[in-house]
Amino acid sequence: MIFQVENKNVFASDSGQGIDKKKATIVLLHGSGLSHIVWSLTEQYLSNQNYNVLAIDLPGHGNSEGDCLKSIEEISDWLEKVFKELNVSELTIIGHSQGCLEALEYSLRYSKRVKNLIFIGGSYRMPVNQDLIDLAESGDDKAVQLMMKWSYENSKKFIGGNPVEKIINSPRNIREVLAIDLIACNNYKNGSEALKSIKCPTLFIFGELDKMVNIEKGKKFAELIPNSKTHIIKDCGHMIMFEKAFEMREKISEFLKK
Repeated sequence: MIFQVENKNVFASDSGQGIDKKKATIVLLHGSGLSHIVWSLTEQYLSNQNYNVLAIDLPGHGNSEGDCLKSIEEISDWLEKVFKELNVSELTIIGHSQGCLEALEYSLRYSKRVKNLIFIGGSYRMPVNQDLIDLAESGDDKAVQLMMKWSYENSKKFIGGNPVEKIINSPRNIREVLAIDLIACNNYKNGSEALKSIKCPTLFIFGELDKMVNIEKGKKFAELIPNSKTHIIKDCGHMIMFEKAFEMREKISEFLKK
């Protein structure tokens, strides 16, 4: 699906189904430097569960036009423009990594549009190692290698190569997309205030071996939201939607049916 926000094309993968006003809508928010492609194992599954599913490319990412937005707050306001344009509400927002920060800030600013929140491999503060930021700003592909080292459980092998390396695959992508995203994550300080506002049903999914979001910090995040649910996936790192897609999808489906 391609539509326009502020005279720029925005792409949202929708499993070829469009938006049915009779169905509930799920929004999928990707992490730093990535695109809708990371949700390829999730999108069709949820669509088959009778939901509208929108895996959105942020500006400058994937198939969406424009420059990357430089703060989580800017992204949250941009998302509101997207949802207004599409005329969707009562949203289930699923964020991964940086997408968790966006979902959190969006729920603070526009809570009336949010029905459920699902945080995957995220926290309310996501400080980024300065060495990683420096490498990304210089367009060095070592930034991707370092990120992958921290992202995946060490034993994981991917048929056809690492999917994230296929998305972040040029110095331009590293310098003008990944670096800006990492700085936005590092600079976001409003999470502790935003989480106090969450009143909707909330699910947390963490990878037991995640090196980018410490599991203990993740648990503390979950404990700060009353009546939230938490699921920890064993033998899994940060890229849960690739490493343990089936278990993750099942837990999401169970949560939404309650």
